[in-house]
Amino acid sequence: MDNKMILDNFEEYNDPILYDKENKGLDEISLLLKWASQTKGPIIDLACGTGRATIPLASEGYSLIGVDLHRGMLEEAKKKASNLNLQIQWVEQDCTKLNLNIKSKFIYSVGNSFQHFLTNEAQDGLLSSVNNHLDIGGIFIFETRFPSIEELLQPSGEEYWKSYIDSDTKNKVDVYTISNYDSLSQLQHYITIRRSKNQDGEVIDEKRTKISLRYVFPKEMERLLLAHKLEVLNIYSDWNESPIKNDSYQMIYTCKKVE
Repeated sequence: MDNKMILDNFEEYNDPILYDKENKGLDEISLLLKWASQTKGPIIDLACGTGRATIPLASEGYSLIGVDLHRGMLEEAKKKASNLNLQIQWVEQDCTKLNLNIKSKFIYSVGNSFQHFLTNEAQDGLLSSVNNHLDIGGIFIFETRFPSIEELLQPSGEEYWKSYIDSDTKNKVDVYTISNYDSLSQLQHYITIRRSKNQDGEVIDEKRTKISLRYVFPKEMERLLLAHKLEVLNIYSDWNESPIKNDSYQMIYTCKKVE
């Protein structure tokens, strides 16, 4: 994958503390724990970021290996785990060229990280890495956004997304996006704009970051997974195991390595 594409996508993650402020939801943990309870040995969290899912599983007594390419995110993950006296193995590696010298019965990747693998070659590299590190009969769980019409054909102008109160400054932050979908590459190019306002409602800071996300359609994904010896057991629209529908926002895959 082009180095510029990788570096552009790093922009959104160069502030790990901000990432944690904006991504506090842990909806995925109950399903991950359900599968963790059926496995033995180390569990691998691919594209683990700041350990948002790694740390809760380790807190339940499971052996975790967290892998990410972004050093800053990993450093924050290490700090959080250390504060909780958790023994987690953190590895800085490219998930498309994974080399951990172990086999696992359970590998997962959350946070829609699958969409950061922007080319066919990158997707193949990721899934080859999963296959190489997964025991036969082992489980791979991951999520990606559903490529609905609403998701792909967003207005090209600035669109309001969400607001939140910064836990440190107590300032309100309004978040906007500008998006452009490239049908040939199946990439959605985003600019995220964060405007911080003081108590009087005045904008006192604005930050812009870029990110590109790859979208994969369900039948395309099914073929891709089977090519890497991963049989689809279930596709859910959320972490509560709701069935996938035409108006879903997420696709959550549970797969088994067949050979």
